[in-house]
Order: sequence, then structure tokens, then C-alpha cells
Amino acid sequence: MIQVKDVVKTFDGFRALDGLTMTVPSGSIYGLVGPNGAGKSTILRHINGVYRQDSGEVLVDGAPVYENPAVKARLASIPDELYYFLSASTRDMMRFFRGFYPRFDQARYQALKDVFTTVDERQSIRRLSKGMQKQSAFWLALCCRPDVLVLDEPVDGLDPVMRRQVWSLLMGDVAEHGTTVLVSSHNLRELEDVCDHVGILSRGKVLIERSLSDLQENVVKMQVVFQEKQLPQLPADLEILNISQVGRIHTLIVRGNATEVTNRLAAYAPILMEALPLTLEEIFIYELGGEDYAVRDIVL
Repeated sequence: MIQVKDVVKTFDGFRALDGLTMTVPSGSIYGLVGPNGAGKSTILRHINGVYRQDSGEVLVDGAPVYENPAVKARLASIPDELYYFLSASTRDMMRFFRGFYPRFDQARYQALKDVFTTVDERQSIRRLSKGMQKQSAFWLALCCRPDVLVLDEPVDGLDPVMRRQVWSLLMGDVAEHGTTVLVSSHNLRELEDVCDHVGILSRGKVLIERSLSDLQENVVKMQVVFQEKQLPQLPADLEILNISQVGRIHTLIVRGNATEVTNRLAAYAPILMEALPLTLEEIFIYELGGEDYAVRDIVL
């Protein structure tokens, strides 16, 4: 489990993290989403032990990460800007990683050659395309057999087939070995299919942190046509997050269980009524309301 408690980090007077608190359950895929400048990469560098917080705690299974080799040996990371030695090949970096990670799996390295077939392990990484560099990074990280894998915009540059292959490998590690995956991305559409927990950052804080099942079970979109064209006076305790109308069709975004909301609206004898699932993007838009236009922009 990753625990971040009230972390504050300031750079030259700018408060990049402002009391950030989040919890990543063990064996989960946690999606971290936010606009540019929200603090995503900064908190990932704290979790990787690169930065030391000004205050607060960053813990993995209860142990602090910063300057703790035992914890770092259980962490692997793929940053947005990849690191490799000048002129080093994937094979060279494999030997380097093998010296740091006690559980480095040489047999898996050989097996993954059949997955990352476009990557020549003998060629200098800097001469590879961006997509092949990302494939090389995943090849190496997966062989480290980490307990925690931290990913910053991990599939940027990969083609759709390779994206699916990489996510399949990650989900396999979660299912078979209990790997905890923390992934930062701007793309909620992609995270929706793979994550079981999601947190959204804005201005150095986590605004919302919930499991996907909680989000999807507690907000419903209702499309309703009533006897009259105008919307009737609905109960004050029915928590409506948004109302829109096209012709006679009213679209209501309501907080609550779909069955419960349907039963309550049925009392108004609608001509037509249908409960529809919301996408993750829609859920965050309506949950956040007018909280932050920058956050709304990333999910529209």
C-alpha cells in the first residue's frame, strides 16, 4: 500500500504540493489524473524517492521511501522522460537493472523478446523511435518484478496494438503477483478500462479519490419525458447535479442508485424514462461541478 499523508513541497516559493493526501491500495491499478501543473509528476517523484517532501509522509507498506534502499528495491518506475545511459542498448540497461533489483527475472527478459519484437536489444536506445523507447522501458521494468510500479504517461507514443499488449501484461502482474500499479495520465478514457481506483489532482491536492465501482454506482444519468413539457417540481432531497433539456427530453444527472432514482421519478408518471451509464469523464465533470475549470477541461 502507498500512503501519502499531508505532503507539502515548495519550489522557489511555489507550492507544488499543498497538503496532498492519497492512498493506493495494494494489488490495485490506481489512475492519477489532473491538468498540467496539478502536481502529478511531483508526487510520483516523491513516491519514487527522488524528492524529499518539506512536510508530511510518503510511505510504502508503512516504511518511508526517501533514502530507503530496501523500499526502493521493491519499486520500479517508467517516467515521462525516460532515463538511460548515452549509447546504452536495452541489453546494456538490462545488465544495469539486474545489479540493482534482487528479483530481476532473466527468464522473463528472454520471454518478453517475443512481445517487444520491434525492439533490437543491441541497438542504442537513443536511436530508437519514441514508441520503441517506451517498449524498451516496459520490457526492463516488468522484468524487475516490482511490488510497486509507478508510471507517468506510460503508453504515450505506443500504437493501439502495443498499448493493449502492455496493459494486458500489467493486469496479468496485478492478478498473479499482487503488483500495485500507480499510473498518471491525462486520458480518462484509457484509464476507465484498466483502473479500479481513481484520484484527481488540482493545485497540489487530491480533490476526489474513489474506487470506480463507488463512482459508477452512486451517480446515474436519467433521460425522462414527462406529461408536460416543463420539468415538474422534484423533491428537494433528490440530489440533482445537472439538468439539461432537448425538446421534451430532460436529462438529469442524479447522485444515487439507479434503481432508487428510477423508483422516485416513476411517481411523476413519466411517458418515457431510461437510466443510462455515465462515462468516467462525465462522472468527474458532474462531481467536480465548478470546482476548477482546468480540471473540467481534461475530461471534456
